[in-house]
Amino acid sequence: MKLIDKYIIQKFLTAFVFTVVVLVTVICVIDFTEKNDDFIQHNLSAGKIILEYYVNLFPYFANLLSPITVFIAVVFVTARLAARTEIVAILASGVSFKRLLLPYVMGAVIIAVVSFGLIGWVIPKANKVRVAFEKAYIKLPYRFDGRNVHIKVGPKSYVYMESYDNTNNIGYRFALETIDSTNLKRRLTSEVITWDSTKRAWRLAPQLVRTFNGQKETLRVLPARDTTLNLYPKDFASTYRLSETLTLPELSRFIQQKLDRGADDTQVYESEKHERYAYPFAIVILTVIGVIMSARKSRAGVGGQIALGFVLAFVFIIFVIMSRNFAQVGEMSPMVAAWVPNIVFTGIGLVLYRFIPR
Repeated sequence: MKLIDKYIIQKFLTAFVFTVVVLVTVICVIDFTEKNDDFIQHNLSAGKIILEYYVNLFPYFANLLSPITVFIAVVFVTARLAARTEIVAILASGVSFKRLLLPYVMGAVIIAVVSFGLIGWVIPKANKVRVAFEKAYIKLPYRFDGRNVHIKVGPKSYVYMESYDNTNNIGYRFALETIDSTNLKRRLTSEVITWDSTKRAWRLAPQLVRTFNGQKETLRVLPARDTTLNLYPKDFASTYRLSETLTLPELSRFIQQKLDRGADDTQVYESEKHERYAYPFAIVILTVIGVIMSARKSRAGVGGQIALGFVLAFVFIIFVIMSRNFAQVGEMSPMVAAWVPNIVFTGIGLVLYRFIPR
């Protein structure tokens, strides 16, 4: 590594950290003014608010804004070097523009690797505490309002509930069906099913069991009893920001569990999973674009180039949001949606590299 490489990497990483701290601090202050009434209403101490909420909110926003902060940091550092004719001197000494990109790419890779570790394992753990805080003190109490719920609980077993009370963990008009291929073999029905938290089992009211063998049907009545099922109260709990609270291994297992149960609402979680892999690459892509755009002197000065950097970074965020929405409504594959912004901006970067004078 050359001295100039260390110089640029140091400037780049320092500007990135400074930009993250400034932007996220401003956002946290705005967030506090919006939620202060909720904090006062629940008589929360400053320590609880800071340690349980804002300490965990800070890394969440730092990661969310990483494309913006990286781009701004790159434009700021490169534009200042260009304004002081340092880049002209570097290129005049025989260093190619591709070689000039190397320290920026190295710095971007460092940020991308750290970011991947954070969004895959660290930030989800912080989000568990933050989301629990929001549900307890900011959001209204959650009530499960699903009707006629069907859940696959085994290879041939399906549960049906007409409704479920998540406050008392009681299900109404319960049915457990055993289906072999397209043939109904057994159907157990009960008016009420209740979760016993001490036994970690379900308490069934008296049941009517229908067994089918060809055209023959057998009826049995069973007394109230306890039973275990591959079904838990958490299956009816709030899913508010659930995907953000799962580490990558947990997210993969959760998606597979939902697929095994025949669920058709996995798009949100699959989109979250693929975005975590795509985000680090976006950091490298936007870094290269930032260098290309700001490596020459501009009459608008550093401020004009930074403003342009803001615009392009926000355009990238808009692409991410639009792609995510398309994926969540089923209009686009979650994997394709996660990588479309990277593909589009890679194309933009190639066009800029080809046509912008450096």
